[in-house]
Amino acid sequence: MQLSDFDFDLPERLIATRPARPRTSARLLVARGDRIEGRRVSDLIEEFRPGDRLILNNTKVIPARLTGTRRRMTGQGEVEARVEVTLLEPAVEGWRALAKPMRKLATGEVIRFSEQLSAEVAEKTDTELRLVFNLSGDDFDAALAEAGAMPLPPYIAAKRAPDAQDKDDYQTVFARHSGAVAAPTASLHFDEALLRSLAEMGVTFTEVTLHVGAGTFLPVKVEDVTTHRMHAEWGEVTAKAAAEINATRAAGGRIIPVGTTALRLIESAADPAGTVRAFSGTTDIFIYPGYRFRVTDALMTNFHLPKSTLLMLVSALMGQERIRRIYGHAVAEGYRFFSYGDASLLIPEPR
Repeated sequence: MQLSDFDFDLPERLIATRPARPRTSARLLVARGDRIEGRRVSDLIEEFRPGDRLILNNTKVIPARLTGTRRRMTGQGEVEARVEVTLLEPAVEGWRALAKPMRKLATGEVIRFSEQLSAEVAEKTDTELRLVFNLSGDDFDAALAEAGAMPLPPYIAAKRAPDAQDKDDYQTVFARHSGAVAAPTASLHFDEALLRSLAEMGVTFTEVTLHVGAGTFLPVKVEDVTTHRMHAEWGEVTAKAAAEINATRAAGGRIIPVGTTALRLIESAADPAGTVRAFSGTTDIFIYPGYRFRVTDALMTNFHLPKSTLLMLVSALMGQERIRRIYGHAVAEGYRFFSYGDASLLIPEPR
């Protein structure tokens, strides 16, 4: 299975840099086997049915992009120099991070981001830092919210800088547990009104947590995709969440993750028979064609990058040839791609 099998031509004009407003006005491509229909996210009340259970990732994106200053010595004395930091994920103590410029930073040096927030470089490698902040808990969250900017994906950040609007746009309405540095983007299409309408018609919801890491944007660098090593991310499926999923399956309802992050987590928590267990820890599950889905019946997700692990995942769900047709249709019809783009509802033929 070659990396080139998952390539396709995507016009740059189809890469969305802002989301649809309102959220539910985004276009929705519904694929049932070989049948493709064009809808809107607001039409989900006609696509789901009583007894369906949606799996929602309640991770909360932190404003992980920080601009700070460090003091350095020059021939003219001590001066301040600018440092740009991107937090990657929590470490045992502090945070793993990237920085620009990395080369000039030294262990023990302090970077100041605001009057309230600073961090010491506790460790440094050739590729990243470990930063220990002066604040923790709610104090850290509050200072970070004031000083930080949303960590927009590279394909958006290359086109524009993050702004205040992104703090709302790049966060789901059910975000609860801080720790992600990328959003579970399919979930960005939901608002409170749509969730209420779905609940009223008999759709149920289960929340799980997967803290999406920066590794989600890493390219696949091997030609034989089966040798790719997936990045690890921390997730949790509580005993209550597992019981809800198992009860829905026993009653004949469909399990529909909203987003690939929710899907990867519940598949990690399921045994070969499809029974979901409580789970807390890291998962590096890599889903590509040939994978046997244990608990997922359908998936709501955005449109993914060429040659990405997420395109491999949806190809595993729907079949490679079918995904090629779906993505060819999406390009031809001008659907908007990636994190701020349109959505798809992928319903494979019953197994």
